[in-house]
This record gives sequence, C-alpha cells and structure tokens, in this order.
Amino acid sequence: MQKSRGWAIGWNTARVAVAVLVLVAVGAQFVSSTAEAAARGRDVTTVVANFFSFFTILSNVSSAVVLAWLGARFFARGRRIDVDPPALATALAFVSTYMIVTGVVYNLLLRGIPLQPETVGWSNEILHVWGPLFLLLDVLLGPARRRLPWSAAFAAAIFPIAWIVYTLLRAPLITNPTTGAPFWYPYPFLDPNTGGWGSVAVYIVVIAVSIIALALGVVAIGRARGIRMPIDPAHQKQPLH
Repeated sequence: MQKSRGWAIGWNTARVAVAVLVLVAVGAQFVSSTAEAAARGRDVTTVVANFFSFFTILSNVSSAVVLAWLGARFFARGRRIDVDPPALATALAFVSTYMIVTGVVYNLLLRGIPLQPETVGWSNEILHVWGPLFLLLDVLLGPARRRLPWSAAFAAAIFPIAWIVYTLLRAPLITNPTTGAPFWYPYPFLDPNTGGWGSVAVYIVVIAVSIIALALGVVAIGRARGIRMPIDPAHQKQPLH
C-alpha cells in the first residue's frame, strides 16, 4: 500500500491538512491565552514564554512542521514515491514518538484536571487526541518510510530530557501569572510542591523509559514497513581487471 501512487497522494494531502489544523489549533489557544492574560492584567511576556514551554505545544508545532515538510516535498517532486531522506525520516520518527507520548500522558494523567477558562475546547482535543492519533496512524500507514537504525530510538530521548532539565531549572524562577505563586510548572506531575521530589523523579524515569520504548516501537515498525533501498549500479564496486 505504501507504494501505491494514489495512497501516497491521499496520505500526503492528509499530512498537509493535519499540519494546518494543528497550527490553527495552536494559534487559537495562543490568542485565547494571551487575550485572557491581557484582560486580567497578567504579565503577557511570561504567559507567552510559558505557552511555548509546554511539551504539548512543542511537540505539536514540531510535528506540524515535519508533516508540512513531507507533504510539500512530495508534491514539489512531482508526486514521486521516493523514500524519505534520512534527516526527514528521523525527524518524523521523533515527532511521532513525542506526539504519541503527548496523547498517552494527557489522557492517562491530565484528562480529569479542570480546564482553565481560557482553554479552547476544540483546540485542546486536536492537540491532545486527534493530532497524536494521526501521527500514530502515520507510523502504521504512512507511505515511503525509511528503515532507520536502532540508535535513532535512543536519540529520540535527547529532546525530552533537555526539556525536563529546562523545565525544572526554570520553574522556580518564574512567578505564576495566574496564582502569584513563586514558581510555575507546566504539568502537576513535575511540581515537587505537590508530591515531593521523589514523586517527580518517578514520573521522570517512567516518562523517559516510555519515550525510549515508544521510539523503539516506532523504529521497529518503520524497519518492518520501510522501503528497502535498491543498490545503485553506479555505486557498485567494479571488478578488477
């Protein structure tokens, strides 16, 4: 199926459409958050910095960029079914992993938490449910996937670990613009003031292991489904005469 021209056209059209939908959802939530902050006299600069400190926002924006890139490349190259280049294939595996993690973490740990007044309901569902679901389907059904090395799965953990370090270092330095508390954590499970550092450490380990496990799954599926590149005769070794 991944070698069918019609399937490739349809799926890459869907990639571009989902990319646009995700960016619209991010934009709608950004406008709502900043407008609410301005109306209530909150520090808008801090609100903007906090907005782009959510893993959900970072994973959705990066996935939209990669999906749009894939779709644009496909149509710009005359709708040829070429295997994804290494950098793009790796980026796709990474954002797929991050989006699946976003969907799983939100629906397991955060679904029951009351939403803020400025939360845009339909945007919230796109960013936490429909976007992640599409990236999961892309892993299973997307055309022209490249077979990546297993090391790519471990490299996928670099960005989330860097994000956690950034979050834990930044959080105590930020005054919560909503409550006035002398700290701001994007997610309650990372807040040591709620359950202590022991609880935070457990969540970090579980999330890190889950990311690597999911990335291994994404790479494994890609290796099973990926197009095997034919050997270019021009690069074959010639016999010695």
